[in-house]
Amino acid sequence: MYCMRMFLLFCVLCLMSSTGQSQLQGPPGPKGDRGDVGPPGPAGRPGLLGPIGRLGFPGARGRIGLPGSVTLCGQGVSGQELETLKNSLAKLELVMTYDFVRTVGQKYFVSYKKRDSFSRAIEFCSQRGLELALPQNEEENNMLTQVFGDDNKTAWINVNTNKAEGNFEADMKNRPLTFTKWGEGQPDKSIQDTGCTMLSENAFWRVTHDCSLNAYIVCQM
Repeated sequence: MYCMRMFLLFCVLCLMSSTGQSQLQGPPGPKGDRGDVGPPGPAGRPGLLGPIGRLGFPGARGRIGLPGSVTLCGQGVSGQELETLKNSLAKLELVMTYDFVRTVGQKYFVSYKKRDSFSRAIEFCSQRGLELALPQNEEENNMLTQVFGDDNKTAWINVNTNKAEGNFEADMKNRPLTFTKWGEGQPDKSIQDTGCTMLSENAFWRVTHDCSLNAYIVCQM
């Protein structure tokens, strides 16, 4: 019995001693060193979309790319077609400098509506890389008469002047005529040597021995 009491007393003293130590605990010590980084945790959910930022400065200009294929109306154009288009545009730019311009198919008749001799007409057109007008069909022939003014209704056309070399049936380069519209009694049989051909008001052709007459100069291209 005595031993039991002593044991209980000892336990009470131990308990009191433990409680007293807890009540007498000192302040926390200094913070220890940071531990090693732990392994990555699982990814969180995506956050809400933030507001759009301000426009940044323009970036540097990129390098020039390789030439692309030329297109016209959504279709590719070959080099030959492009060259034809360039020539057509150049021709249009040229014809717009004249006072008189008429077109039939691919042919243009152009004139400054000036009059001079046959030789001057040939020279005038040649200096511009053109030829004196020569209708190739009825439509062209009628179109050419539109150059006429009120006081003169004749225009020189590109027919060979030498009857002996072809009865006025070739042009100045001796190419056979593919279209003619001679008036009654034309070409004039009395003209045995040199004669120049002109287009008259009624769209018929006639030859005159006087090539120095003033008639309209019309070139073709």
